[in-house]
Amino acid sequence: MRDLPDDPVAATRRWLERAVIGLNLCPFAKAVYAKRQVRFALSAAETPAALLEDLAAELQLLARTDPRRIDTTLLIHPRVLADFLDYNDFLDRADAAVAALGLEGTIQVASFHPQYRFAGTGPDDIGNCTNRSPYPMLHLLREDSVARAVAAFPDPEAIVARNLATLEALGREGWERLLED
Repeated sequence: MRDLPDDPVAATRRWLERAVIGLNLCPFAKAVYAKRQVRFALSAAETPAALLEDLAAELQLLARTDPRRIDTTLLIHPRVLADFLDYNDFLDRADAAVAALGLEGTIQVASFHPQYRFAGTGPDDIGNCTNRSPYPMLHLLREDSVARAVAAFPDPEAIVARNLATLEALGREGWERLLED
């Protein structure tokens, strides 16, 4: 494997701890992280086809593993789909893999990328940071776990607005400082 500027798993863990949990961008992440139920899977894939194979393997592993051991998986793939538009196009293939494995309604794929950009936003819009990770990543979530977490949260619709307010208050420089070593 080619050398990377840092350890992708360590960088992802730092992002999860400081941004996702630290800023409470996902109020459901802290509990599974504290229980050590988050799997950090590093893909060596250098092509979308190889990543699709890794994705299928991780989907199957998550589906057959007790959720008390692994509740969610972060499939980090630093060597493929560095361009966000290519990554975004790949998401259809990821969803097709979920369907082909008979896992629709059981596992869903959420998307995170260093260049993440929501439709209708500018590339520097701070709101894009809610889905910006240090490396391209596919987040595999158990739908039952998501449903339970959302049902237990008092106002899940308020999460997006709260996240935008948090990021706007933090600003671009604050976001960058947050993720520095």
